Amino acid sequence: MPLKTQYDYIISGAGCAGLSLLYRMMQHPFFTDKEILVIDNISKNTNDRTWCFWEQQTGPFEHLVHHQWKDISFYSNNFSGRFNIAPYTYKMIRGIDFYTHILEQAHKAPNIYFATENILSAVTNANTATVITDRNTYTAGYVFNSIIFPDHFLKQASPQHPNAPYKLLQHFKGWFIETEEPLFEKELARFMDFRVHQQHGTSFVYVLPLSTQTALVEYTLFTSSLLASEAYDDALANYMQENYPGKAYNIQQKEFGVIPMTSFQFSPGDDRLVALGTAGGQTKASSGFTFRFIQKHSDAIIAALLNGHSPIIKKSWLQKRFDLYDATLLHILTTNKMGGDAIFETLFKKNTPQSVLRFLDNESTLLQDMRLMSTVPTSIFLPAALRQLLH
Repeated sequence: MPLKTQYDYIISGAGCAGLSLLYRMMQHPFFTDKEILVIDNISKNTNDRTWCFWEQQTGPFEHLVHHQWKDISFYSNNFSGRFNIAPYTYKMIRGIDFYTHILEQAHKAPNIYFATENILSAVTNANTATVITDRNTYTAGYVFNSIIFPDHFLKQASPQHPNAPYKLLQHFKGWFIETEEPLFEKELARFMDFRVHQQHGTSFVYVLPLSTQTALVEYTLFTSSLLASEAYDDALANYMQENYPGKAYNIQQKEFGVIPMTSFQFSPGDDRLVALGTAGGQTKASSGFTFRFIQKHSDAIIAALLNGHSPIIKKSWLQKRFDLYDATLLHILTTNKMGGDAIFETLFKKNTPQSVLRFLDNESTLLQDMRLMSTVPTSIFLPAALRQLLH
C-alpha cells in the first residue's frame, strides 16, 4: 500500500533525536489520533553507536541502560584522581537496544508510518512544511528534522564566510574487548585518560568496563581533520599494551563516529520546520555530548505542542552564555593557546566532579560558573572570552 503524502507530523531522520521525540509522542494520548511519518535512508538494525551520559534521576530510557557507574577516574600526565559522582550516575545505552525498543512499539501503532528514502531537503512556509526525498514529496503540519544539509552548513561555516565559526571534529574509534583474565573494576569508569600523545591535538582514551573481563575502550580526538583509519587501531593497541602489558584480549566489536564541534549557530527552526539533534544545536560544542541535551529538547517540544505553542524552542539569554563558554574553549583549542589535556586537568583538579559535570550539562548557575572559571588560567581564558563577546 503506497504512502500518503500528507501527515500531521513528519520526523525527518530516525536517529537518536528523531526516535527520542517519537517515543514521547507514543507515550501521550494527545498524539494517538495524529498521523506521523518517519523517514530515514536506512533501517536501524545494527549497533552502530553507544551513548554515554550522566544524570541524577532515572530517565525515560532507564530500562535500556546497559551499564552504569557511580565512580569515575581521570588521568593526565600531571594529575590523576578517582571520584564518586553521586548524586550523578554515569550511564551507557547501546544504539541497537534504543532503536529496537522504540521501533518495535512504533511498528505496532496504527498512526505511525515509515519511509526508507534518501532525504534531499526540507522547506517550510507559514502553514506547512515539506520534506523532499529521492522518491517523493511529503507535507505535514510540522516537520521535525535532524538532517544536516551540507550545502547550507558548509557555506555558513567556511573560513571565507564573514564571522566564520570555529570548527573542530570529535572523532573516535572504540573496541569492545573481552580479556582472558579479570582486568577491570566494573564499578569504575575511566572517564578521560590523557596519557596518550597529543601530537594531533586534544586526545584521550576512556575505558568503560561492563564486567571484570569486558569493556569499551575508545580513542577520542578533538582536531580539525580525521586520521588515517589504521591510526585509531594503532593508538588503541598501544594503549592496551601500555596499560595492560602482556594481557590477552579479543576484539568483539568496533565502532567509529564523528561529531562536529563548532560555534556555528544552528537554527532551532523556522515556521513549521523544527530542527532536532545536532542540526538543532543540541550537541555541546566544547565536548560533543548530545544524548541528554536531546532528551531535554524533546521534553520541551512535547510540552509546547501540548500547550498549543510553537515547538521551536529558542534559547534564553542565560542559556546562551554556555554558547559563549563553548566558543571560548574552541578558540583556545583551535589557536593552541592551551591544550585540552591541561584544561580538563585543571577543571578536575581544582573543582568537584559534580560541579564539572553540572557545568558540562549546561545546568550550572551563573555564580557556579564564575567559581569554576576562576580556577582556569585567566590570562588565557579572559582574552578569549572577550574576543567572543566582541565577535
